Amino acid sequence: MKRIEGWFTTFVQCARLQPRWQALNRELLAESRQLREFDDAGRRWSAKNYPGGYTSYGSLDHLHEFSSTFMELQRHLDRHVRSYARALDWNLGGRTLAMTDCWVNIMPFRTSHSLHLHPNSVVSGTYYVATPRGCAGLKFEDPRLSKFMAAPPRVPAPRRENRPYVVYPAEAGNVILFESWLRHEVVANPIRSERISISFNYAWS
Repeated sequence: MKRIEGWFTTFVQCARLQPRWQALNRELLAESRQLREFDDAGRRWSAKNYPGGYTSYGSLDHLHEFSSTFMELQRHLDRHVRSYARALDWNLGGRTLAMTDCWVNIMPFRTSHSLHLHPNSVVSGTYYVATPRGCAGLKFEDPRLSKFMAAPPRVPAPRRENRPYVVYPAEAGNVILFESWLRHEVVANPIRSERISISFNYAWS
């Protein structure tokens, strides 16, 4: 009997943050734009490291520690991260997964975020605040790519499980979680409206 099975699955979780996410998003949107306006250090850092856009990653990356709005976001995210850990059959040994970093990303027209991962973290993710129609999604790379060596190319339209990458559309109110070692990117925003998201990391402590 012949059978082909899939093993060593990479899990990505995508879900609504909560049923009534719109009210929280309005507050997050206002605070995100205020941060860009008043965060001089962040704008300087972004000019060198995030051309065309704004991120508080290099200046204010612990927003959950001093903003009540981001604290509320964290409370919702904690629940999603616990669910994600159960799906991965993790044994936390009485320890917890705790948010360590949380920052804002504002991507205007043609702003991109190159391929990267999140070292020194266990779970990472993105929450979408403003996602105008047609904005760039979150693109994940097959973690086995460096091992393919002399493998033949794929057919023009391979099945989903055989693609070298997958793109999750950006949709306001959604949270996407993934293991921090999984490389990902956001290609250049193709539209003139701003794409606004909040990224975060969790550590096992």
